[in-house]
Amino acid sequence: MTDLDHLRDIHSRIKTELHRVIVGQDEVIDQLLVALLAGGHCLLEGVPGLAKTLLVSSLSRSLDLNFNRIQFTPDLMPSDITGTELLHVDPETSTRNFRFEPGPIFTNIVLADEINRTPPKTQAALLEAMVERQVTSAGIRHVLPDPFFVLATQNPIEQEGTYPLPEAQLDRFMFMVQVDYPSHDEEREILRRTTGTESDEPDSVIDGQGLKDLQQVVRAIPVADHVLDYCLAITRGTRVRSGEPLPFLTEWVSWGAGPRASQFLILGAKVKAALEGRDHVAIEDVRWVAHPVMRHRIVTSFSARAEGITSDHVIDRLIAEIDPASGVAAGVPGVATERPDTAEAEA
Repeated sequence: MTDLDHLRDIHSRIKTELHRVIVGQDEVIDQLLVALLAGGHCLLEGVPGLAKTLLVSSLSRSLDLNFNRIQFTPDLMPSDITGTELLHVDPETSTRNFRFEPGPIFTNIVLADEINRTPPKTQAALLEAMVERQVTSAGIRHVLPDPFFVLATQNPIEQEGTYPLPEAQLDRFMFMVQVDYPSHDEEREILRRTTGTESDEPDSVIDGQGLKDLQQVVRAIPVADHVLDYCLAITRGTRVRSGEPLPFLTEWVSWGAGPRASQFLILGAKVKAALEGRDHVAIEDVRWVAHPVMRHRIVTSFSARAEGITSDHVIDRLIAEIDPASGVAAGVPGVATERPDTAEAEA
């Protein structure tokens, strides 16, 4: 069995174990597993009652990884997440010194439940952990376990008493996964499973070291130059404040995606290619990951929101109009070199 065959087998077995507990949500599970195999964090957005917490906890059991759940509340402090320095007294010598007591973030999978319920300073406690995989306390660096994933949830409809994540925080998440309502048949199966006496638990499929090995298999997949150029055309075309915006986006977007989006497009596309049994990345793989990678990195303008245009609509237009061969929007003579208002100002 090749490395790619092993990766596909593990992916299939994890999905099977998750479906012992989770009904439906195939696309959500696929996106979540792609992010994990790429080594990225995920933000799950959906209304209450859609099994977001159950999905994350079940995933941790199927991966045989340590798991902690943090319920974000308005009174949660940064030290409640990262840990704090406690005064320790030696019972024999009566010597006093401070000792770092690790917080719940020191685990493999952290579920940040309702992350937008806590103030920005507590949200910011995750920034260093998510990017550098470490926590600094009293000037001392404490390395987090490896692998390490933050899987956060938020409710998109109830905004009273919430603190929306700033763009810098959102950019740390590889995917924003939208969790929708189940279908009629799926909801009927949910009722059947959850109102009876029988219950099921997922079995462990792979451990942390095995997951890290699969991540290295993913990174070894080659990417052709035209695929790299296509990813750059998508991300750089959204930057209306730079010199390379796609003309049809200048009225829709007030802020575009940064370089981290391009990195995650490639990593996610590599995983998708591996799961399709291919040892190379295709344009279709990039298109498959474009929505979860880009939707939280594009800030739509006021006029776009007034017209009901969302970031997903922008991504749809990008995919439809960018030519994979040239990286230029179809039907457009070329990519704008400067914004009209900039040219007028210089004139």
